[in-house]
Amino acid sequence: MIFRVLSLIILCFNLLVLHMLHTNAVRRVAIVGYNRIPFARQNTAYAKSSNQDMLVAALNGLIVRYNLKGELLGEVAGGAVIKHSWEFNLTRESVMSTSLDPRTPACDLQQACDTGIETAVYIANKIALGQIEAGIAGGVDSTSNVPLVLGEKARKILLAANRAKTFGGKVREFLKMRPGYLAPVAPANLEPRTGLSMGGHTEITAKHYGISRQDQDAFALESHQKMARAYESGFFSDMITPYEGLSRDNNLRTDSSLEKLAKLKPAFDKQHGSLTAGNSSPLTDGASCILLASEEWARERQLPVLAYLTFAELAAIEYVETKHNLLLAPVYASNRMLKKANLKLQDFDFYEIHEAFAAQVLATLKIWESDQLSQLFGVDALGSIDRSKLNVNGSSLAAGHPFAATGGRVLATMAKLLHQKGSGRGFISVCAAGGQGITAILEK
Repeated sequence: MIFRVLSLIILCFNLLVLHMLHTNAVRRVAIVGYNRIPFARQNTAYAKSSNQDMLVAALNGLIVRYNLKGELLGEVAGGAVIKHSWEFNLTRESVMSTSLDPRTPACDLQQACDTGIETAVYIANKIALGQIEAGIAGGVDSTSNVPLVLGEKARKILLAANRAKTFGGKVREFLKMRPGYLAPVAPANLEPRTGLSMGGHTEITAKHYGISRQDQDAFALESHQKMARAYESGFFSDMITPYEGLSRDNNLRTDSSLEKLAKLKPAFDKQHGSLTAGNSSPLTDGASCILLASEEWARERQLPVLAYLTFAELAAIEYVETKHNLLLAPVYASNRMLKKANLKLQDFDFYEIHEAFAAQVLATLKIWESDQLSQLFGVDALGSIDRSKLNVNGSSLAAGHPFAATGGRVLATMAKLLHQKGSGRGFISVCAAGGQGITAILEK
């Protein structure tokens, strides 16, 4: 009798454990859709478009393509690096301007150039944990329609005048104003702790790691050539919604050549620099988004699983003392992620490395390949990759780089590559301002 009772208790316990494991199991997260608007160089086609205008256009294109009108999604996560003060609820307001069910919640995230990947990780985590079934991740940025603010002196005077209780007190504050105080201040693309731009830091990177001007120009030319071929082959035909007269990225140069690139003057170090407008990504406007879901949700709507988002790793690096390392945090992220995934850098069919600058990509590859350089970071050398698998359809040097929108473009490109192939793995790496970086793995 006692034996039967004990057996029954053990059986019940095992069933309880199995139930807990089932209900708390981490689910696979699928990328099932994508869309973006063409990217446009600063002060060109989208000069009068706001962040919300562009994000709504990207979302509407996604909604039409995947028949999402009226859908109540788990959440939409988006963000912008450059925002006006009234855009504190940018993504939610954008959702309200689409045909999604207005009960679909939304949030804003911001992590510099990592934003588009980080929003995808945020949505993916909620799907994996069973909190939601589907969501949209995206990002947008306008470097044309930027906020202009008054300088600190004018701002303090106006606030003091607002606090003054009497008319006379307000007048006394206003009399402190000088004409020069009224000059607007635009956002500066500078690192607050160093006063250097990303380009300025990367110029130091190129010198420190011995990345030549010739190699940078050759890498940039390849990016344009690859993207031009991708457009010609129709690769982007189901990935982009035309907007404001553009049907393709207007930074793409189909007539670029090494001779033309060699004639460009240095952009950051005017005398001894190697970074130019040709081998650096330009200031760009644009928006992108991807649709993520559980396998069940995708199956119910007869949407194909393009790829699974399986791993992601965020890292940061010290860059104030080591100014040459600002955009090299992916060195840490890639090493940690591959160990968790039990994979080698060579175990991938495609590589997408965000091309903020040709020098930054080439420096990252050089560190991965070098035992000596990797040891300086305290990590193992990952080895070389097959360059023919790298950014096979071009990347940011050709498309442009609207900060928060780049992640969505990269994820969509990788997902489609794997879907076309029918199987495989894709490695993604994106560097970011503030000495941060993120890596991710997609699998099919």
